[in-house]
Amino acid sequence: MSAAGTKTFAAVDLGASSGRVMTGRVGPDTLRLTETHRFPNRPVHLPEGLRWDILGLYGGVLDGLRAAGPVDSLGIDSWAVDYGLLAADGSLLGNPVHYRDRRTEGVAEQVWATVPPDDLYRATGIQYAPFNTLYQLVAAQGTPQLTAARHLLLIPDLIAYWLTGEQGTELTNASTTQLIDAHTGDWNRPLADRLGIDLALFAPLRRPGDPAGTLLPTVQERAGLPGPVPVTAVGSHDTASAVAAVPAGRGERFAYLCTGTWSLAGLELDAPVTTGASRAANFTNELGIDGTVRFLRNIMGLWLLQECMRTWEMTDVTPLLADAARMPALRYVVDAAAPEFLAPGDMPGRIAAACRATGGPVPRTPGEITRCVLDSLALAHRRAIREAQHLADREVDVVHLVGGGSRNALLCQLTADACGVPVIAGPAEAAALGNVLVQARAQGLPGDLASTRELIARTQPLTRYEPSGDPMAWEAAARRTEDARPLPA
Repeated sequence: MSAAGTKTFAAVDLGASSGRVMTGRVGPDTLRLTETHRFPNRPVHLPEGLRWDILGLYGGVLDGLRAAGPVDSLGIDSWAVDYGLLAADGSLLGNPVHYRDRRTEGVAEQVWATVPPDDLYRATGIQYAPFNTLYQLVAAQGTPQLTAARHLLLIPDLIAYWLTGEQGTELTNASTTQLIDAHTGDWNRPLADRLGIDLALFAPLRRPGDPAGTLLPTVQERAGLPGPVPVTAVGSHDTASAVAAVPAGRGERFAYLCTGTWSLAGLELDAPVTTGASRAANFTNELGIDGTVRFLRNIMGLWLLQECMRTWEMTDVTPLLADAARMPALRYVVDAAAPEFLAPGDMPGRIAAACRATGGPVPRTPGEITRCVLDSLALAHRRAIREAQHLADREVDVVHLVGGGSRNALLCQLTADACGVPVIAGPAEAAALGNVLVQARAQGLPGDLASTRELIARTQPLTRYEPSGDPMAWEAAARRTEDARPLPA
């Protein structure tokens, strides 16, 4: 299928706004990634709520595999927490609910009445987010779909099931459900029992690198692929795959920022941090590749700018970034992690209202609002990385910024200025690269996690940003957003 010494892998990478199929060629000194097919991911507003068009996504996956051509293996990653419910015969019981659906409003207080927040955090290490699978399942209790369900598959595992006919639950994604014990890496059955959640719905756990089946003959035919084609479990939570592709050197003291619709800011650790201080700071302990822990905070990310652009009916970010670069630094700032920015809607209006509420200047033009978003994200990155270092007792010398945001030079420079340490930006396609390289490792290439990262550093374009500007100005702006920010319950 590939030249001597190299193999070809397909990475199915599903994001909140689009999906794509990438092919990666991997050898001892070779790592080349090519996008073979991209397709939209458009959630649908139904009378009962916000739903994913999972059938459209699956059709896009098949089209992408057809475009990819012969491959040695394929793997699937996606966003976290959401799932599909299956009947006893394996048929899908309705379109999966979108994590931005409003059904979990008020559910957290119901859960905490049974399991106090401190107990919940010590048991799972997972930060509070209203859309965690645990809260979704409590919200769904008593509904016809959950009552009829006999199987539950997280989104990448659902796609894998349709491709192979085999069911499994990949661990890095399972850890985001808030039902896994962060210390043991297994289901927390006492917690699930207390909340009336039936863990028998979940398929057996898989770990990155485990086999996940072989393409069904009918799928091979539709995708036009010669077989057999194995499917490999990767870090199926896209952040797990992205962190695996951070091009850190051996022994380097680094923090990471996975940027896109969300910003995930944190550290890679050997063990979870489940202290009361960590819970109060809203840090999570998600499981990663090779038994690592992704100790991070979830920040709203470029979703704020994406929603602004949707309101403005703009598709090209380039003129917005040019305007933003000409705006005064740190004039307009908001708390980028504030819950009022979670739902779709009039994002420019909400940003203006948040500035007005703090008594500061109010941005009016698209350029001013874009600068507000980028300055505010840099401040959120700064706060998360500084608090992670304190909570984990781990200093960092560099920040690796990967994902789509690494193409945004202004955001990268502002993040270096805010954090006061160099930022190394790239690779932009971190999730797909991590996906491909876990598959390659399962077939004997390229070695351990450190070797994987060395291969990325040798073969992928990276840009270094040195901190500049006035540190005291960032300190003053940080106080403006942090002093008014409430702690989680």
